Amino acid sequence: MKRLSLIMTLALAIVMCACAGDKKENNKNMSTKTLVAYFSATGTTKAAAEKLAEVVGGTLHEIQPEQPYTDADLDWHNQQSRSSVEMKDKSSRPAIKNKVENMDQYDTVYIGFPIWWYIAPTIVNTFVEQYNLEGKTVIPFFTSGGSGKGETLNYLKPSAPKANWKEPINLTGKSKGEIEKLVK
Repeated sequence: MKRLSLIMTLALAIVMCACAGDKKENNKNMSTKTLVAYFSATGTTKAAAEKLAEVVGGTLHEIQPEQPYTDADLDWHNQQSRSSVEMKDKSSRPAIKNKVENMDQYDTVYIGFPIWWYIAPTIVNTFVEQYNLEGKTVIPFFTSGGSGKGETLNYLKPSAPKANWKEPINLTGKSKGEIEKLVK
């Protein structure tokens, strides 16, 4: 009888350990998924996004305009250039030619862009408005030739008011090590 009791106790212990292992495995499978989406007109933001995606283990997604920007489009000295016209009209929503497949799988979304006129380019609003970001953590990051974040958050939040927005992070010229410190 004692032997049967001992066998039953050992069997129960083995089952409990196996269940605990399954629970750990299930928790591992439920870990958060991260998207690093970015718009880059000249390649600067792309380089920052690639480093960030590597640091956070995120999926990289380039926000591609349906009509690519030319050098003339980006001439901010010309009041008639495409970027100048778009940025004067805060309701401008340049078309995007690609979409994120299954945005629902991501819990955290980093969105990167160059600073134009002290805010995100309006194509970033186009991107944000394409998805239901309710409850997701959204962390803007930017690159800049000299200006700070400006009014970026004030112009992006209305595009996804139920997202959990964080303060924008400046990744201009940051090394992978510096990015690791910033995202912690």
